[in-house]
Amino acid sequence: MSGPAGGSDPALAERTTRTAAPRDSRPAPAWPRRLGAPPHRAERPGEPWTDDPYAHALRTGRGPLFLRRLAPAARPKGAAGEGELLPLDIERWCAPPDTADDDVLNRCTGPALDVGCGPGRLVVALAARGVRALGVDVSPAAVARTRRHGGSAVRRSVFDRLPGEGRWATVLLMDGNVGIGGDPVALLARLRHLVAPGGRLLAEASPREADERLTVRVEDGHGRHGRPFPWARLGTTALLSTAKATGWIPTGGWTTEGRSFVELHRPRPGHHHEHPAATERLAHP
Repeated sequence: MSGPAGGSDPALAERTTRTAAPRDSRPAPAWPRRLGAPPHRAERPGEPWTDDPYAHALRTGRGPLFLRRLAPAARPKGAAGEGELLPLDIERWCAPPDTADDDVLNRCTGPALDVGCGPGRLVVALAARGVRALGVDVSPAAVARTRRHGGSAVRRSVFDRLPGEGRWATVLLMDGNVGIGGDPVALLARLRHLVAPGGRLLAEASPREADERLTVRVEDGHGRHGRPFPWARLGTTALLSTAKATGWIPTGGWTTEGRSFVELHRPRPGHHHEHPAATERLAHP
């Protein structure tokens, strides 16, 4: 199923762009001169992952960049964990694939879908290997950078309609993207519908055991930040448990350079999993 990137595979045939909402063509009313300068308007934080500090970091390829943990509405102010900064490894994401990435890429067959592709290092690397690959990301800057470096990408949420649903041989969920949407059950269930029967999901877990639902915002080192949004963090044990609950079959797990990964398969019709202890073995190798 592999071949030159951008070939005639129907899973990659659709190319879409989001159309901006029509703007009011009427000119803005002039501010009366007798009132002096117009009042200052505080700059509103940008949308998550789109026009917030993440977009600037992708354009420059440099951080620092963080997710700041925000206290839930029902949580007392000052509770443990509030305000914690979770580093985002923007320099690594914008660099060529490293050894840990290569271990993932070696397991990919095409066509492959990279969910939350970011600056596109994995999509570009797969294309260079002759594997058809497509990135999907909500960030215009991420999609633009992926395309600029020779990869294919569309700007969309993973929960939107996507090209090739049910026909992808491999889906990638790297760099903490198991947190997308703040609901790992909904996310893994959605990905199961994207993968072909017998296809695989290669997912990266948190390097530490965790099973958290939290509210965060993207923030740089200068106090600029985007709007709050839901996120999640899952270690290997929690990820495998969620995968089992959503119908995936765990078939592999490994750690490279401090990063933890699992391989999951969508069962073929009529398949019955005969090894119920597999999840426990992968969580505790």
